[in-house]
Amino acid sequence: MKEGQAAPTPVILGIDDLRALPRATRIARTSREGIQLLEEHRDGFIDELWLDHDLGGDDSILPVVTLMEEAAFSGRPFRIGTVYVHSANPIGAETVVRSLTHWAYRVRRATA
Repeated sequence: MKEGQAAPTPVILGIDDLRALPRATRIARTSREGIQLLEEHRDGFIDELWLDHDLGGDDSILPVVTLMEEAAFSGRPFRIGTVYVHSANPIGAETVVRSLTHWAYRVRRATA
């Protein structure tokens, strides 16, 4: 970075049906919107990705997790600094942490 240039704004994405996630630069409220959000950032770097397990009704974060797993399996994982999993569903959250950790994503349990 050259002198006088501002640091780029971090890309912080959230997929959560209820929480505001004040640090997030973009928020998706459903798994379908979450997949679209990740695809829009496919070739860039995501500093932080915040995931909630339960997204209301029958929707969950699992389609997004599947997308991330398939990307890693095909040798093109999403470039993400840290994935934060926050959920009132401890079993669901642990499933997400375990799945993404298996594919070498840096994952942390967090409270939003």
